[in-house]
Amino acid sequence: MFRPYTGRARSFRARPQRSFQPRRAFIKHDRYINTAVPQTQQEVYVNTYTFDNLGLDQSVLANIKKHGYTNPTPIQDQAIPALMEGKDVVGIANTGTGKTAAFLLPFIHKVLQDPDQGVMIIAPTRELAVQINDEFKAFAQNLPLSVTLCIGGGNLHLQMKQLRDNPHFVIGTPGRLKDVIQRGVLRTEMFSNIVLDEVDRMLDIGFRKDIKFLIAQLPEQRHSAFFSATMNSETEEIMHDLSKKPVRISVKKTETNNHIDQSIISVKPGENKVDVLHKLLSEPDCTKAIVFGRTKHGINKLEKLLFQRGLRVTAIHGNKNQNARQRSLQDFKRNKVQALLATDVAARGIDVDDVTHVINYDEPQTYDDYVHRIGRTGRAGKMGKAITFIN
Repeated sequence: MFRPYTGRARSFRARPQRSFQPRRAFIKHDRYINTAVPQTQQEVYVNTYTFDNLGLDQSVLANIKKHGYTNPTPIQDQAIPALMEGKDVVGIANTGTGKTAAFLLPFIHKVLQDPDQGVMIIAPTRELAVQINDEFKAFAQNLPLSVTLCIGGGNLHLQMKQLRDNPHFVIGTPGRLKDVIQRGVLRTEMFSNIVLDEVDRMLDIGFRKDIKFLIAQLPEQRHSAFFSATMNSETEEIMHDLSKKPVRISVKKTETNNHIDQSIISVKPGENKVDVLHKLLSEPDCTKAIVFGRTKHGINKLEKLLFQRGLRVTAIHGNKNQNARQRSLQDFKRNKVQALLATDVAARGIDVDDVTHVINYDEPQTYDDYVHRIGRTGRAGKMGKAITFIN
């Protein structure tokens, strides 16, 4: 309603910026419920290849064995031969199925044969980029290959210095890669090999324009790999821009992993939600859990409350700097803490062994987010539990 001027000056204080939270899609609660199927009852995949007969360089094979890999996973068994033949590949597979090695191994082999070419790998989050970088170093150990990790929160000047030396591999997030290209320190003409990993997540978090920009900077003749857990019209459009007559590989059989036991906990009116979580984390089988919340503020508050109760927890979200995020992740990996509290920034790119539970303290925004969250457990054929709190 219009208010007439009263003659007194009114003071205005800037209101704090609120982070944008998209409206949560309605998800039927029965979609959070699924009884796990023991691995012995699931269809067994029969490999066409072993690592020994894929044609990989012997030095790469030695590193594969040192890394503890035995037989290729289904996505590796199908994608590596196609990439070794120089074909573009579109790979659709559930999270935790070995997609990273599926593209790293053939491109490491390719650059060893011809060191005058480069490989650019684009990932949606810092955590996923760091994970890919770590796997690259394991597979390329003692090989004459160089790599630069280009992510926000890292030392920009150091990254620029390394890029001026023309590394064979550049692994980064879209925003930072666009930044160093615009600064003139990343020579895109040498990157005739390109990988987009977790494309659907990149689109979810608003990187569509940056991806389009990056693809436009690359040589027209290129060798491409495109990996995603889900496909829709937007991901199809990016895939068409990136690749030519790609081999489509899909080893995704279900929306969620069959060996994750999924259930709900109904929080009753007046019941303390933190009490319910505390009780759950205190159960003997809950030894390594990821707890997902909706907001950074909520995760920070939950971390303090659980710490006050004597629980060993740490948090990871977008407001933490990169060093703090990596410390939290390392503490979780090394079992220094029992639970990692996270926003959806961590739903992709966290590859931690033996996560027993994923707990959705807050419901996810979309069902795709739910799939990616719970994919942190039940990895590599192991059993896992996913529990979602509902009101």
